[in-house]
Amino acid sequence: MVVDHSFALANLTDSRYFSSRIGPGESSVEAGEMNLSFGYNTNGFAQHKLEDALEIIADCGYRGVALTLDNYHCNPFTVEPPDLNRLRQVLDKLQLRVVIETGARYLLNPQRERYPTLVSSEGRQIRLEFLRRAVDIAAELHAECVSFWSGAPDPEVPEHQAWDWLVTGCLQLAEHSKRHGVQLAFEPEPGMLVDDMAKFEVLKKHITSARFGLTMDIGHVFCTETAPFRQVYGKFANLIRNVHIEDIRDRKHEHLMFGEGELDFVAILRVLNDNKYNGLINVELPRHSHRAAEVARASIEFLNAMGEKIPPPTSHAVPKSAPSATH
Repeated sequence: MVVDHSFALANLTDSRYFSSRIGPGESSVEAGEMNLSFGYNTNGFAQHKLEDALEIIADCGYRGVALTLDNYHCNPFTVEPPDLNRLRQVLDKLQLRVVIETGARYLLNPQRERYPTLVSSEGRQIRLEFLRRAVDIAAELHAECVSFWSGAPDPEVPEHQAWDWLVTGCLQLAEHSKRHGVQLAFEPEPGMLVDDMAKFEVLKKHITSARFGLTMDIGHVFCTETAPFRQVYGKFANLIRNVHIEDIRDRKHEHLMFGEGELDFVAILRVLNDNKYNGLINVELPRHSHRAAEVARASIEFLNAMGEKIPPPTSHAVPKSAPSATH
């Protein structure tokens, strides 16, 4: 695959993309000082036109969207500045906050899923170019962050080499994001090089930029961590810029519809509330596109019901985590 490096988007270096628009509505669960805002990932609307998906998501009552850049959803290799301007207007009209997601399965290679990555034996520059374009799009759309992961190394690649490649790529991307005023949110993903919170902690020691934060996928935490969720969240609270949410059963990495797994969502949402998290909490159900509208509506109804059961914040909450404009 040949990447056209002449592609360029207008640079926005201010911090307008850190939206503070959280109003009362179906997707904001409020009680006392509590305010949790839910979003929905467009990878669960893979068979819809993007604008149609956004309208359904807003109509369901969500306050935000996790926009997965994909072949037919804001493809970063074909989108033009006028397209992004129109998309920004749609998001504003629908009053949707936005984060950018980069986990498309076949955008970079039509035959090999999620390949190449930052730790592949070849093609790493293609992935890095994709992530740079994601940062450019985030700046144009005033997105709160760009979420990304490490990928899994090829079997023949030594682990130390994969780590070297990952750190190098993250450092380059962090510098690009700093220039454009965009927040990064790295996601530990089961089965990848950085698959748990301990390895994220190692990576963060190498990437000291304040622009390099964390996407915490709640289901992943329950798959990989043994400590209580409140303890895990509290340890990383100041780095969390983006949250994914879905159900999980038997610590198996399979994103399930709410109620099909075994997670205690009242307890989970209470942790987010007690820590005053004010970023988006994005439903991630990528295997449910065949019932997208139905699943999106059922998900927000479930989360709202769980949120109504949350008591007011406790007095011992740690400092809040949220999008930050600090360089």
